Amino acid sequence: MNIQPAADTRGTQQQAAGDGRSARWDAHRASRRLELLKLARHTIHRLGPGASMEEIAAQANTSKSVFYRYFGDKEGLRQALGQYVISNFRTQVLSAARSTAGEGDALHAMVLAYLQMAATSPNIYFFVTANPAADLLTNPAEDPNLETGSGVLNDFFDELTRMMRTRMHNYMGIGSGQRASAALELWPRASIGMVRAAGELWLRAPDTPERPGIEELATSITSWLTHGVAPQATG
Repeated sequence: MNIQPAADTRGTQQQAAGDGRSARWDAHRASRRLELLKLARHTIHRLGPGASMEEIAAQANTSKSVFYRYFGDKEGLRQALGQYVISNFRTQVLSAARSTAGEGDALHAMVLAYLQMAATSPNIYFFVTANPAADLLTNPAEDPNLETGSGVLNDFFDELTRMMRTRMHNYMGIGSGQRASAALELWPRASIGMVRAAGELWLRAPDTPERPGIEELATSITSWLTHGVAPQATG
């Protein structure tokens, strides 16, 4: 009697059961990881970007070893939280830029969205952007082939740079396939650096009557980027 098919069937069933357990375990780990990210975000929002892993774990009612198991170390947590936060940040900023036809209005919308997202939680913003050695805006000479740990942030800056370059070409009347001068081609990334620097100074500024409102700051930055600081002719 040939019983090989039955053996094959048992083997297939065992493999299917194993695959099912593996899938459930993967789903559990993904769910737990997301839960830990949300708890870490809440803690950093309250305690600030300097919150220690011990403080983050305590607020999550767990141990540091659990966070280390899921994220490796604090830098791993920063990268993971950056992916979680910056994806939404990116969506809001790029959507704002695409929602307006005029180049000046699009730039203003982009700047305003950037400031609004950063102001939602300055502590989270500073935590996920706090790796200047691996940041192409604060360290533009960094070897692009190195594993820096700031990939999601730099990908966002790259995409923003491409969009601003296209907008700049439209604003300057530069046709498809043409380039601006070598100096002017530096403007898109330099502009992002200016928006970021001004925004971060503003976020850290004391909340006094002299501190500009978010709309005023967005309008000022847009004017600086398009017209500089020279007095504009009126009337």
